[in-house]
Amino acid sequence: MAVGAGTNEPGLPPLRRRSALSRQRVRAAWLFLSPMLLVLALVAGWPLLRTLWFALTDASLADLDNYAFVGFLNFSYLLTDPDWWLAVRNTLLFTFASVALETVLGMLIALALHAHFRGRGLLRAAVLIPWAIPTVVSAKMWSWMFNDVFGILNELFLALGLIAEPIAWTASPDTAMAAIVAVDVWKTTPFMALLLLAGLQMIPEEIYEATRIDGVHPFKVFLRVTLPLIRPALAVAVIFRTLDAMRIFDLIYVMTGNNRTTMSMSIYARQQLVDFQDVGYGSAAAAMLFAIIAVMTVLYLMAVRFGREE
Repeated sequence: MAVGAGTNEPGLPPLRRRSALSRQRVRAAWLFLSPMLLVLALVAGWPLLRTLWFALTDASLADLDNYAFVGFLNFSYLLTDPDWWLAVRNTLLFTFASVALETVLGMLIALALHAHFRGRGLLRAAVLIPWAIPTVVSAKMWSWMFNDVFGILNELFLALGLIAEPIAWTASPDTAMAAIVAVDVWKTTPFMALLLLAGLQMIPEEIYEATRIDGVHPFKVFLRVTLPLIRPALAVAVIFRTLDAMRIFDLIYVMTGNNRTTMSMSIYARQQLVDFQDVGYGSAAAAMLFAIIAVMTVLYLMAVRFGREE
């Protein structure tokens, strides 16, 4: 009998039985994943390859049937365009600010929702309301609230004496990005809190009972016990939000449109592709966005793996 089929055979050494069982599990995993991988290749792989091909041509949206191969000419133009680098800066600034704030606030909310109190289930459902609202709806709602003429936020800040005159929050270069980050934090923090709450619920309660018996300070318990145990959930939450923030489009586009001071990489690619009908150049911008996200993802995963090994 073959080794792979004789994992229960008493004559085989334990190490060989475990090795054969591991290989059998790997083969079964690939077998069950193959339909999903095939669908993913058709749905995501083909459009990606098509975009990469158009990035090497001078294709135009007005006539997609007639185009010529230009090599990396679009990428050379892209890397010398100051508007592209401004869009890169805006995207990175938005990503860092929003993900950092959402991680801190999400952790605080998750810790609060993890505590035992009356009405905890109702509060958990209420916290998810901002996340459940479609992004376009919440962006338009906050645009009205930030309006300098009839916005409720200016009225509130004037009444509290925080500002001396109404501010055009989404029109001013000094406040537009801060307003966008604030809206994104309001909307997406519940998602971060939900993922972190799931990680907190996986921690055995006996560990906390032991720390209470030993009289360990709660803050030290958080640093020495809670934070290391929820590190996998925290890593997943941060990378999900980072990827989502790097490709931000709808929130910024609804609130500020094609404003140069807040334009993200996705909005830049859309402007070149749709407004200017330059499929080749727009595809190059989209391909560069994909490359930046892929590199950042790999670097983050390597950093997380290195931290675990230490």
